[in-house]
Amino acid sequence: MKIGQSFRLAIKSLLTSKVRALLTMLGIIIGVAAVIVIVSLGNGMQQYMNSQFEQIGVNMIQVSVYSYGGNREVTPDDFYGLAEKYPQYIESVSPYLSASAVVRQGAQEYERTSVYGVSETLYNPEKGQTASGDTLEEGRFLSYVDVERNQKVCVIGSYLNQAMFDGKGIGQSLTVGGVPYTVIGTLSEKADSTEGSGDDLIYLPYGLVEQLNAAGSGMGMGSSSYLVTSTSKETSSAAKGVIERMLNRIYGDSSVYMVMTSAEMMEMMDSMLSVLMTILVIIAAISLVVGGIGIMNIMLVSVTERTREIGIRKSLGAKGRDIRSQFIIEAGTTSAIGGVIGILFGILLANLFTAVAGVIVSDADGFAAIPNLSGILVSFGVSVGIGVLFGYLPADKAAKLNPIDALRYD
Repeated sequence: MKIGQSFRLAIKSLLTSKVRALLTMLGIIIGVAAVIVIVSLGNGMQQYMNSQFEQIGVNMIQVSVYSYGGNREVTPDDFYGLAEKYPQYIESVSPYLSASAVVRQGAQEYERTSVYGVSETLYNPEKGQTASGDTLEEGRFLSYVDVERNQKVCVIGSYLNQAMFDGKGIGQSLTVGGVPYTVIGTLSEKADSTEGSGDDLIYLPYGLVEQLNAAGSGMGMGSSSYLVTSTSKETSSAAKGVIERMLNRIYGDSSVYMVMTSAEMMEMMDSMLSVLMTILVIIAAISLVVGGIGIMNIMLVSVTERTREIGIRKSLGAKGRDIRSQFIIEAGTTSAIGGVIGILFGILLANLFTAVAGVIVSDADGFAAIPNLSGILVSFGVSVGIGVLFGYLPADKAAKLNPIDALRYD
């Protein structure tokens, strides 16, 4: 029997019992759709995270020191000296302190506001943004004089600007840790301008945040955290090298500090996401195995129901391989149709997740669950392979039937 004829017989058999065929395909449909959705979400998350890193800057280097006290501690001057010594590698350096000090404006208290101590070098006037990706909306950023003299000035995020001053924060006053500060600049919205978001923050001269932490009014990382910007993405590795040499010279122990470039952070996140997606795909693939078992069971039932047909065909000269190929093609066709339905269902769900993410998470602009061609082709190929694999046993059973016994079957 030709393959085309076997395929037509397989379609005719499926159409004869539509409900049973659909239930047979269900495991394949669910498994393929789950794989498509998971792979699509993984691709979307990977591209979204990479785009976020691109916005922050692919040449940013984060430095954290975990050791406190001792005879020698790294200082901002050490980093400034390093930038002067290696201008070909390091573009700018800024301390990046944090404190959980109480922020107030009048009688209103803002408990979730992030307070950071930085220097004027955090902001790049040429790029019009900070090393952490913030841009100015009004006013100016901290200046050298502000930082050098520990002047009581601050730059606030869009949430505080709206919540405290109805968008007119320039020149207004607020208190951090009970100390009044004058707002000299406001930042553009980059998150969703809600409490606790990336827009709920204050930048102060880092010396003042050091004083807050020393006085015990906040719990922060002190002068142990720095943001360093390399001259380009290509020089970030060299910049990391000179930073690590300086820290090793000061501490003599690489376990007390960490230096990580944006490229390394991207690679680490991509690696973690890949492992997670692999685990989820394996879990989803269990549905495909369950679907394959369902196909095998139905094909065994089909062989039993069509025993007399098999006997008649064998008595008319059909060979075992013809019977075997017919049932294998029927099983493969069933799983292939289920795979196609699963792919369409998976793409539909992926687009639905993209739309829902855009509505529910306002700062998820740019996120899209992206089905890729390789994932679709692999899912389809696996679905067909599952059908052929699990359909072989019933097909082999049908091929080995004795034609006399088959004709006698009632």
